[in-house]
Formats: sequence, C-alpha cells, structure tokens
Amino acid sequence: MCAASLHWTGPDGQPAHALWRSEAGVPAHQKVVLADDTMPANTAYKLACEGTALLWQGDFQNARHLLQALTRRLAPPAGHAASKGKGSKGKQPPEPVNAGQAFNQHRQNLAHRARILGMLLIPFNADHTIPLRRAPDVKQACQEAYGADGTANEPYVASLRELLGLIGAHEWRKKGVAIEALKGKGSGRIHAHYGVFSPVRGEYVDLVQQAPLPAGVQEAVDVGTGSGVLAAVLASRGIARITATDQDARALACAKENLHRLKLDKQVKVIEADLFPPGQAPLIVCNPPWLPARPSSPIEYAVYDPDSRMLRGFLAGLKAHLTPGGEGWLIMSDLAEHLGLRGPDTLQGWIKDAGLRVVGKLDARPRHPKTQDASDPLHQARAAEVTSLWRLAAA
Repeated sequence: MCAASLHWTGPDGQPAHALWRSEAGVPAHQKVVLADDTMPANTAYKLACEGTALLWQGDFQNARHLLQALTRRLAPPAGHAASKGKGSKGKQPPEPVNAGQAFNQHRQNLAHRARILGMLLIPFNADHTIPLRRAPDVKQACQEAYGADGTANEPYVASLRELLGLIGAHEWRKKGVAIEALKGKGSGRIHAHYGVFSPVRGEYVDLVQQAPLPAGVQEAVDVGTGSGVLAAVLASRGIARITATDQDARALACAKENLHRLKLDKQVKVIEADLFPPGQAPLIVCNPPWLPARPSSPIEYAVYDPDSRMLRGFLAGLKAHLTPGGEGWLIMSDLAEHLGLRGPDTLQGWIKDAGLRVVGKLDARPRHPKTQDASDPLHQARAAEVTSLWRLAAA
C-alpha cells in the first residue's frame, strides 16, 4: 500500500492534508482541488486528464454518478468497435499487428483509464466512515483490505474507484465461490480475500481433482497456495498431510480461514515460504501466475509473474524437493504462448533444463465468458487458450 500525505487548499483558503492510501501503489497526487455536486462532468474530465485530482465534498451517490460520466468520456478499450468514442482525442494508436502488440496496447489502455478514473477522491475518517451525504457503511470492506487492526491512525483519502473495488471484493468474499470438488466439506465454497486470486476459473481446479495421484501418496505440498483451494482439493482426495506455502500475508490469512471453514485445517498446515518448504514430498503442486509480465500494482502479482520468476523457480527447485518416484504438478495456461509473451517451446525447454521429464498431461478448455466475447481485444488468444496440468518427474 502507498501511504503518504495528500495536500490541498481547504474551502477557507487554509492548507489542509490527510493520509493518502492506495493499494495500487499510486503516489500521492501533487495537484488536488475540491469538487462537489456543482462541478460539470466535462470540467471534471478536463482536470483529471490534466493530472489534477478531485477531492469530493458533495453527495456520495453523486460522486458515483460523476465516476460513471468520466468512464463514458474515456475512449473504449482497444478492440471495441467504437474506437473513436467520445472523449478520445488526437491520433488513434495504430492497429496492433500481432497478439503481443494487442496485449501491450490493451494494458496501456487499461492503465490510462485507471489513471483518469483514479483522480476522483473520497475522504475518510480514521474509523473508515465517510463524511459525505448518503455515504454507505464501508467499514468492514476497508478493515478487510487495510489490515487486521481495522482502523487508521488518522483521517485519510483514497480514490472512489479503489473504494468500489474494496466493496466488490467484500461482497465476493461474503458470497464465496462454490467448488464442485469440495462438496460435502463445510459450505464447499472458497472465500477469497481482497488481493487474493479467486478460483472463479474452475478448469484448473478440476484438473487437480481429476489427475491420478501417485500410488500410496500420503503427503503433498501446495506451492503458492493463494486462497488454499488446491490444498483443500488435495485434502478432500484423502491426502493425510499437506503443507501449503505462500509469501503474501493476505494469502496466508485467506488460506487458513478457508481451510478452517472447510474443516480441513488438521490435514493442511499453512506456512510462510518463498516457494518450497524444507524437506521433500512425493507430490508437489504449483499454479503460478500465468502471464510473464510486470504487474502494474501489488494486487496484480496473482496474475503476472515478472520474467516468469515463480514458474522458473518452481521448475528449478522441484527435483531437489521430490522424494524418489514423486511427481510435481504444474498447472499452467498457454495464454502467454498465444500472446507471444513466451515462445512455444520455452516451457518444455525449462522442464528439460531442470532435469525433469513429462510423465503425463491433462488439458482443459477455459469456460469463462471472455472466450466468447469477440469485442475483447485479446479474444483470438483467449479462444485458443488451453489450461494444462503437467505431471513432472525427475529425468
């Protein structure tokens, strides 16, 4: 989280300041003006484009309406038919000639939208209440995202867009995601915390449920457990002792909570570790981030793996941590290959270089809606994507 001071001139003309919070790591804005219900959307959009943040003083629901108006004034993401929508100015970027360029252009467009929409700011009291008319109660959502103590030491300011993300994450956390393989285990649902990857893409979970277990396996390791879903699936398959690792504090808390709710915490021990725990195991499972690109914010580390650090680290260390005859299960999508972010033979080359061999491979087609959305700028790559479970053993 980015924590610094935000400064502005108050309505009485005197300097004012507050703590600045940004889970995305956005630095405190240097230019801040007060805004309320009287500010026209066009004026707000012009100021935001010029790099001036708007600290809202009016009705909270009107701030939400203004955010929607700013969204409409932004050019649609690359790939949409209306590529010259209201609010786009100047020369349009050239059409991408390959999937890699489409991916990079798409991320640039998303970053631009996030920057503009992140200019609308909301004040908070130290207890996470919002001192605006018709403001909702967001205390629990903020407590879940901002830390176990649940309180700030002083009033602060955050972007409305980020707040809406916290609220959305809170609702998803309450509802949870039903996991077919966990039926009969408590609620059978995984509740992802803010900043922890939610298992909404069920095909990778299904692969771990379907893959043949090594004969007589009673111990396993889940590397980079995240929400704990794969450790829970392994435990539900009868593996007696599982160690689940992660180095992210939110993921560790999330996994522990889910495993306790599912009544699997006696089988699964959650520990902090960068990749492998000490010792060896007959089954080691890893579902690393699938795209080798640089995250634009801390919470994107669940999706993007810079320079394939986690993937290559898992492969390089797997052989030394497997017991004789053991297997490593690598769950990966080939979306990176379709986007040109990784060569078609690179993964198999890394497997060979690590002294490993492929003893089996299970594939699944993704079922998420974007595979059918032709307006998605990455549609061609998503439509061809396959998620695989690679069964690896020492060569």
